[in-house]
Amino acid sequence: MQIIRSDQGTRREGTTFTGKAALISMLGEQIDEGMRLTVVEFEDGAVTNWHDHPGEQILYILEGRCRTGNAEGQWELGPGEIIYVGPGEKHWHGAVEGEFMSHISITTVGPPTWYDEAPF
Repeated sequence: MQIIRSDQGTRREGTTFTGKAALISMLGEQIDEGMRLTVVEFEDGAVTNWHDHPGEQILYILEGRCRTGNAEGQWELGPGEIIYVGPGEKHWHGAVEGEFMSHISITTVGPPTWYDEAPF
């Protein structure tokens, strides 16, 4: 068992976003191709670039309003709601205009592949 306190995360500024975002790495892979848990904080209207993951991703919205999209459309979600993204699914996510938003991101099987900016 491992205990991770709320102040033990490693904070860094996002570089693959439109707008300002911070990533707080709370748990890295503990086994090969295992889970990673990151808290991501998006300033007003900030969104990720398009990207995909080699494994699964779960996003759990903590606060604010989240917008997300893929090739099929765009959606808006709030606190307590969840986004599931399957392996290889190209997508983006972030805060709606005028709001701060934070979510937990849980991923498996390594880091994402990043593409161009989301279409706004």
